[in-house]
Amino acid sequence: MNDPDFIYWRHPTVPGIKVEEVTGGDIYKGEVWREMALQVYCENGREAYREVGHYPNGAPFLYGEASRISITHCEGLLAVATLPPTPEVELSSFSQRAAMGIDAERRNRAQVLKVRGRFLSEDELSLADADDVEANVLAWTVKEAAYKAMLSPGLDFRKDIRIVKMPVPGPAVPVFRGADFGLPDNVKEIPEEFFGEVRVGGEILKVWSYLSDDFIVTLCYSPRCAKFGKTGV
Repeated sequence: MNDPDFIYWRHPTVPGIKVEEVTGGDIYKGEVWREMALQVYCENGREAYREVGHYPNGAPFLYGEASRISITHCEGLLAVATLPPTPEVELSSFSQRAAMGIDAERRNRAQVLKVRGRFLSEDELSLADADDVEANVLAWTVKEAAYKAMLSPGLDFRKDIRIVKMPVPGPAVPVFRGADFGLPDNVKEIPEEFFGEVRVGGEILKVWSYLSDDFIVTLCYSPRCAKFGKTGV
């Protein structure tokens, strides 16, 4: 049964990836909060209750669905990203057609400053000032989202996942309008400067980040992955 203390929101994103967010439920804590938030997500399917399973490599999937999903949760937020159905590929292993990962974290999580040297290489440390909490949180979500997109357990964040370009977080809007990004209305396409880029081995992944209240939400995906249209959610 849906809990009125939780807030459920489903929306498209600028790259064409559907994201469903669950927030609230402050009376719950820890694993209880996560389980309750996941229950709210499962009950908000379009036609029926959705059940989440996991492949042996830990990647989540929806029973009976051919759509790639990725899940993230932190204190106060659970988010699930979904691509359109891709029955032509095996979702339990990496495919450019279904490569996508999501991660989220609170913008003010200062603890990340203490461990930045564990997930950023020497070259990447210059991408985020040592005392800039939000920039380092953003870098962390980029690495986590890329790790999930690759479906390859054991990747080393410092050695195997390389941030080539950091994204510029935008607002949590479903489609691009220049005014929402502080750009002139006559700008009809999102500038590439807002997107980031990650390299993992021979794969190049794009990165899109947006701000949702107190959270940074990051999507990492193959440029060749399946995408929804502007209203196809």
